Amino acid sequence: MIPKRYLVVCATFLLSVLLYVDRVCVSTAKGQITHDLGLTDTQFGWVMSAFAIGYALFQTPSGMLADKLGARNILAAIVASWSVFTGLSALAWNYSSMLVIRFLFGAGEAGAFPGMARAVYSWIPTGERGLVKGINFSGSRLGAAFALPVLGVTVERLGWKQTFVILMVIGCGWALSWWLWFRDDPADHKGISAKELTFIRTNRQGGASPAVASRLPLGHMFRSGSLWLMMTQYLFANFTTFFCLTWLYPHIKSTYDLSAGGAGLYAMVPLLCGAAGNIFSGWLVDRIYAGGRRHLSRKLPAIFGFLLTAVGMIISVQQSSVGPAVFWLSVAVFGVDMILSPSWSFCIDMGGQHAGQVSGTMNMAGNIGSAIIGPAFPLLLQMTGSANVFFYLIAAFSMLAALCWVLVDPARKIEASVTS
Repeated sequence: MIPKRYLVVCATFLLSVLLYVDRVCVSTAKGQITHDLGLTDTQFGWVMSAFAIGYALFQTPSGMLADKLGARNILAAIVASWSVFTGLSALAWNYSSMLVIRFLFGAGEAGAFPGMARAVYSWIPTGERGLVKGINFSGSRLGAAFALPVLGVTVERLGWKQTFVILMVIGCGWALSWWLWFRDDPADHKGISAKELTFIRTNRQGGASPAVASRLPLGHMFRSGSLWLMMTQYLFANFTTFFCLTWLYPHIKSTYDLSAGGAGLYAMVPLLCGAAGNIFSGWLVDRIYAGGRRHLSRKLPAIFGFLLTAVGMIISVQQSSVGPAVFWLSVAVFGVDMILSPSWSFCIDMGGQHAGQVSGTMNMAGNIGSAIIGPAFPLLLQMTGSANVFFYLIAAFSMLAALCWVLVDPARKIEASVTS
């Protein structure tokens, strides 16, 4: 019989796929949306940033709700809400209406990864978290990768409005299935075996009970130097990630004069490499952890990943054709996605029973970076006439992010400041 915690991982993997399919659909529909609504590239950049702003602002509140209400209720509610706003995007009639809808869509998606973090804290033993978070985030990259060419063709054939409505229906189906099947405490799941329940309880951080013991005041949380370093490095990481999810497809399509399908195939390669980076990093985190070097298991994969990102970005801009440029960009994305598993594992460790709130706060900072990139990339392109400046800046920020990991102290727990 398949262990029930593995099915939890499968369900959250599928959620991660859906999350990013819905997120990148606006990028694949850029041409039709800008034509139908009369938007400039700069306005479209702000449309994408509206999502990122809503997503960032509601990260910490969503994480707090996940800790209080549990991953079952919060994930079912937020997936249903963002799916509805995906469908409502088809009703946008001008720039302002699309800004509002995409902001609300971002607010709806905000609780996804904090909710998953809370589920991981309750269901997954500490020594398995690296690979599990790697699998979760690989779903996001695989979803985005396959969505680019598939949605590109779908949008061309059905139109962007019909495509968004189809995605709404799929999301609501996942939300209902999750609510019916999942339970916040493994002990409440009727299908779990006594052997697996004992294993989870014995090896889970925090002992036998996944319930929240106390409230984590924001003042206590923000006094953590480790949290600020995590927020900073995640902000820098999202510069690369959000570019790949938003501007990479139209950038490749226009720069190399490619068809929708051709651009989608090239744009999916870095995202597939990102998925591989997630799996490799998750495996590496758990392997180093199993060797008794717990703190190094969080730091080393992230430092190496950011260095790879810097190298890949610098070399990619020196290429004159699409193939080599995408290859080195893929190296950069493999590197930046290596930081996801250690970052979220670190926050789950650091936050403990408040894993949703702490990880959500880190993700909030990351998506401030996403909000910056939306309008910044076309602005830099307009000012300089080249994307090179953008890529060099990403390389510099990646080096600074690696320094954050050198300085961070994995031994300091945020919960200690509340309970001591």
